[in-house]
Amino acid sequence: MNTPTRFATLLLTLGLCPSLASAWAGSSLPRATPESVGLSSERLKRLDERLESAIQSGRSAGGVVVIARHGRLAYEKAYGEADLASHQPMRTDQFFRLYSMTKPVTAVALLTLFEQGKFQLSDPLSKYIPEFAQVQVYAGDEADGSPRYAAPKRPITIEDVFRHTAGFVYGVFGDTVVDRAYRTAQIDYGHADSVASMTHQMASMPLVADPGSRWVYSYAADVQAYLVEYFSGMPFDAYVRKTILEPLGMHDTVFGVPQAQAARFATLYNPNPAGGLIPSPNGANYERFTAHPFGGAGLSGTPDDYLRFAQMLLDGGTGNNHRILGRKTVELMSADHLGTISTPWPGYGFGLGVGVLKDPVAYGQLGSTGQYGWSGYATTTVIIDPKESLVAMYFEQVLPEDYALLADWTNLVYQSIND
Repeated sequence: MNTPTRFATLLLTLGLCPSLASAWAGSSLPRATPESVGLSSERLKRLDERLESAIQSGRSAGGVVVIARHGRLAYEKAYGEADLASHQPMRTDQFFRLYSMTKPVTAVALLTLFEQGKFQLSDPLSKYIPEFAQVQVYAGDEADGSPRYAAPKRPITIEDVFRHTAGFVYGVFGDTVVDRAYRTAQIDYGHADSVASMTHQMASMPLVADPGSRWVYSYAADVQAYLVEYFSGMPFDAYVRKTILEPLGMHDTVFGVPQAQAARFATLYNPNPAGGLIPSPNGANYERFTAHPFGGAGLSGTPDDYLRFAQMLLDGGTGNNHRILGRKTVELMSADHLGTISTPWPGYGFGLGVGVLKDPVAYGQLGSTGQYGWSGYATTTVIIDPKESLVAMYFEQVLPEDYALLADWTNLVYQSIND
């Protein structure tokens, strides 16, 4: 997995010869040549070649790349097509469904309330959501095969909710008793009406492991979103707009697929077993997030808007002349909070809502110790690297996530560093 892992004009034909950034796509950062910020234009051609190859092979329809370094936008390209049927060229101001790249935004929203003294990371979740005081942990099976449950060894803390160690699940990535219970209860984005209803449903479910004992990817970010509502007294999406999107000038970031922006969305694709890509039958489901905002998925937007968010974190919590978080809060957010708890990726840890690279050697990819970010189910990703003063992002719309392509892309970004 890549981070578990912007922008030019269009290609003339199926991803060949990507051009420089288009005149209509404004940027939140001043532009610079790659060489002026320590990148190699010659080596960046390797990145072009890899993405062009993915388009020509039918693995990708097209995408957008951005690389910013030292606070300047050095590489911004659009490749291929946003829609294969109409041959609509990909644009650097295209809208993309961000899926799990929503999670860092949710974490920042909750951390703004942490800074206001609303809670401590060590607080039991049940202090604010009493139903979680009665939660049980799956503890194996009885002799007759029925599940056995036990009281957790310690309560779920808010830190557990940030770092995916609460014992929650997604219900789709495993087949444990707990995963099956989530599926039976229809705890998912297609059925839940709100982050509040989902959170209260989750409180009635068993945990897959004792809190603080295992990293398990889950609906934890949706519990974070409910906590945002609890502490702020505002709807989650309204609070995100007020505290993050509007101050940063992220005017092209929305929940779901609003009708007013629908024409600017890249088409969502699945791999075709016979080769190439086919429009995803699940693409319309994302529209539900417009009326039902969630914290773990649901945001959509343009590459430049997400650059504003990522650069704010790289700059220690400030962006667009607004302070969103304090510098020390960003440092806490981007530090590894797992310690000896492992993720599925050797060398890769997790902070407060973001993945954190602990050991590039163990992880097996180019990068820096301490870089952080996350990726989305439709093959989008962001890397924020304080050591290299770097933000790098890739956006396309093919699901499930093309981890191998993102891994190649990551190496090709880092091999282009020339100083």
